[in-house]
Amino acid sequence: IDAGGLPMADVGLGDSIALNGACMTVVEKTATGFTVDVSRESLNKTVGLDTTTEVNLEKALTLAERLGGHLVSGHVDGLGVVRKFEPVGESHELVIEAPRELAKYLAYKGSVVVNGVSLTVNRVSDTASGCEFSINLIPHTIQVTTLKHLKAGSKVNLEIDLIARYVERMLSLNVAN
Repeated sequence: IDAGGLPMADVGLGDSIALNGACMTVVEKTATGFTVDVSRESLNKTVGLDTTTEVNLEKALTLAERLGGHLVSGHVDGLGVVRKFEPVGESHELVIEAPRELAKYLAYKGSVVVNGVSLTVNRVSDTASGCEFSINLIPHTIQVTTLKHLKAGSKVNLEIDLIARYVERMLSLNVAN
């Protein structure tokens, strides 16, 4: 993978870098890029890792860094389908249909990761097959991510909010005291 503008000086073998939201392990490194091994499981559960195309890259967060976004782990939870991607004023509206198993984790002003880009949900509507959620993409996000290439019908990798995942687990436990 050509790392583009991603600084590689602090990346070592065994480090994690997310490709379109899917966490991968660096197995080889150069000054300007790196190599990963992609398992069949990753290819079966994601979209965009089986072709030669642009990808969104993100290094793993260290405890010494500021947290400037949402808490995510680079583990794709499912696939969504773009239903609408259109300019609205200076921004773009992105509407994605999420599968039923992820619908309960999507909330107004909550976070979701689309192809490795952590975003804020502006609207959620339940549907027979799951839910549709809307995101407003500012010009900067369009400029610096691969989301600019999306169109109606595109499949996308989705990761739900880490905190929502733990809350759901805690609420589902049936522990006798």
